[in-house]
Amino acid sequence: MGGFSEMHRGTEEQALLARGVRRIAGVDEAGRGPLAGPVVAAAVVFGDRAPAGINDSKKLTARRREKLHDEILFGADVGIAIVSPATIDRLNILRASLEAMRMAVAALAAPPEHILVDGRDCPECPHDMTALIGGDARSLSIAAASIIAKVTRDRIMEALCPRYPDYGFSRHKGYPTAAHRQTLATRGVLDHHRRSFGPVRACLGEAAAKDTEYLR
Repeated sequence: MGGFSEMHRGTEEQALLARGVRRIAGVDEAGRGPLAGPVVAAAVVFGDRAPAGINDSKKLTARRREKLHDEILFGADVGIAIVSPATIDRLNILRASLEAMRMAVAALAAPPEHILVDGRDCPECPHDMTALIGGDARSLSIAAASIIAKVTRDRIMEALCPRYPDYGFSRHKGYPTAAHRQTLATRGVLDHHRRSFGPVRACLGEAAAKDTEYLR
């Protein structure tokens, strides 16, 4: 296990601590943009110590994220929530992301006193909350949540590869790369795809048109 250091909090957490708030949860999600797979949210509450080297998940290598993921789980109270593609299609991606955040907070071992949320919108929770644009650069807890959410989601997508080897989920993680779009066009839509998203919906429309033409 990597080294733990005395807590070095972001400026937002320091302001809350100065007001006497102690149990601060950082919340973030991963997977708003992909055409396939779930959206995953995480909530993280640290005590007095945290793993060294925590940063926005997008600024870390995959290997470093994996290491920090395990250290955060070991040393913090962590809640994780996974919302399926079917639910994303039913709610829309914004509402599904907020629901995942709400569920992640509810999954914590104890309720937080205050929640710091990455982005403009906050989930419906019975707690004081602050929405922070660019929060993963302003809050250690949000940065930690971004790591947990990202690694959890990446592992889910990688686990699909043995069953669907032609789709390349371990490479693009469901994001709309050129290769993924090409596979969608040639191999078709899976249950793991988000049917409300434009490129997937277009493939379904083309498939339906071909079926109609065949029946004529």
